[in-house]
Amino acid sequence: MTLPYRPSAVVFDMDGLLFDTEALWQEALLAAAAERGHDIPEEVYNRSIGVRRSQCGDLFRSHFGEDFMFEDFHADWRRHFWLVAENRPAMKPGVPELLGSLDQLRLPRAIATSSSRTTVERHLTSQGLTGRFDQIVCRGDYETGKPAPDPFLKAAERLAVEPRLCLALEDSHIGVRSASAAGMMTVMVPDLMAPTEDIRALCALVVRDLHEVCDLVLT
Repeated sequence: MTLPYRPSAVVFDMDGLLFDTEALWQEALLAAAAERGHDIPEEVYNRSIGVRRSQCGDLFRSHFGEDFMFEDFHADWRRHFWLVAENRPAMKPGVPELLGSLDQLRLPRAIATSSSRTTVERHLTSQGLTGRFDQIVCRGDYETGKPAPDPFLKAAERLAVEPRLCLALEDSHIGVRSASAAGMMTVMVPDLMAPTEDIRALCALVVRDLHEVCDLVLT
């Protein structure tokens, strides 16, 4: 298993790829729902993966009805997330090794995420990864979020590398669509959702974890 070509830069998603936070968001969602007496179907949660949480209002209203107070629910969701995440924003397997390999190869790297800069910096600081990324592209740095290509295009622009020369690493379907639309060589590292045939078709490769990505960039 090899990459089609050696990348000139690497662009990372964050939630579910660098950190095991998607599972924490799911746990927080169920806790917030239980607190308010709601039942959240798996389909509703799955459709929220990779999307900015504050932009999920239409999704939840389509399930619960137009009078669903999503803004209040979102505040509870975030509150429960930080309660569980404070001591558990664990890194995904292979993160330190992959970053070390990119250092060795002198490959620039960026994060392209739907999360806020405050959230990104909080996670990076808690895991000792501050300064390990050349650029961080967060919510507010681009016009349209994933699955639009804007986050990845902005990352490539800030790295001063053509998108087609970038390796994009994503865990979600929405993220894969975003990276592929940006014209990047996309590798999926599935987290909560397995790739469908359509998603596989947008990827150069689908791998088990970041250890395998490390092997790919060193080959």
